[in-house]
Amino acid sequence: MAAAPPLTLADVREAAARIEGVAHRTPVLTSRTLNSLVGAEVFIKAENFQRVGAFKFRGAYNAVAQLPPEQLAKGVAAYSSGNHAQATALAARELGTRAVILMPEDAPRSKREATAGYGAEIVTYDRYTEDRTALGHALAEDRGLALIPPYDHPHVMAGQGTAALELLEETGPLDALVVPVGGGGLIAGSATAATALHPGIRIVGVEPEAGDDTRRSLAAGARVTIPVPRTIADGQALATPGELTFPVNQRLVDAIALVTDAEIVTAMRFAFERLKIVLEPSGATPLAALLAGRLDRLPRRIGVIASGGNIDAARFTALVGG
Repeated sequence: MAAAPPLTLADVREAAARIEGVAHRTPVLTSRTLNSLVGAEVFIKAENFQRVGAFKFRGAYNAVAQLPPEQLAKGVAAYSSGNHAQATALAARELGTRAVILMPEDAPRSKREATAGYGAEIVTYDRYTEDRTALGHALAEDRGLALIPPYDHPHVMAGQGTAALELLEETGPLDALVVPVGGGGLIAGSATAATALHPGIRIVGVEPEAGDDTRRSLAAGARVTIPVPRTIADGQALATPGELTFPVNQRLVDAIALVTDAEIVTAMRFAFERLKIVLEPSGATPLAALLAGRLDRLPRRIGVIASGGNIDAARFTALVGG
């Protein structure tokens, strides 16, 4: 893959203009109870209220919207466990093109049904034995589709960074920004925007304990591959950081915090009971890190990106109701 040009604040601002009026400007939530428990002032960017229920629509729309008309006439492809699948399907529908989505066989049923509901064709694969990146590239090439990766694309990263841009426009300067890390697109875009606006801000990524590929990679100074993680945070069950996202995060991310599945469930329950919102496991990992005391040198004002809320009632009840 060819190296992408450096991601800049200007790219994120251009993405913000492109998605304005199409993506939702999601609310920023606060809680005195949370502040008391954490010992800091916390501002939660609630991307569970975004279209498709997650931040992914920002990047998918920004990328699909920049395709030339001749490519839009042919269609787009993507690979995803769920949120990027839905986001690309909806972006394609909004822009008058078709989408073919490669999804793992064990993707949550609600995410598969939502993706199909936006009009996409779904092709399945086994995430534990097959390489989704290779399959996705082959699928796109065979059908003449433009591949929209879930994170390893400059336009996707720029689009995801608009979440942090909006957060900081509302809160003003923050001491730290805490962001979930899967492939690294959300934190790469967010860190690009946040550090350009406020150079002293501390960027903290959060991974599930079972899927610490980014933490290991940052420690090693190079991308490290781990076995496909088995965690309730399916959106973060990746084996290696993105090729384009990793250099950005290597430069801008200050620390990676790890949380257990049990701590994620505690955070989901807290969000439901105290904040009155539903978060999927991946969307709850930054909140879990705060509640579990995983941040060193606790700052005074903390921004959190709660990345999504796509979880069906049965799974939510099984996890949180026990």
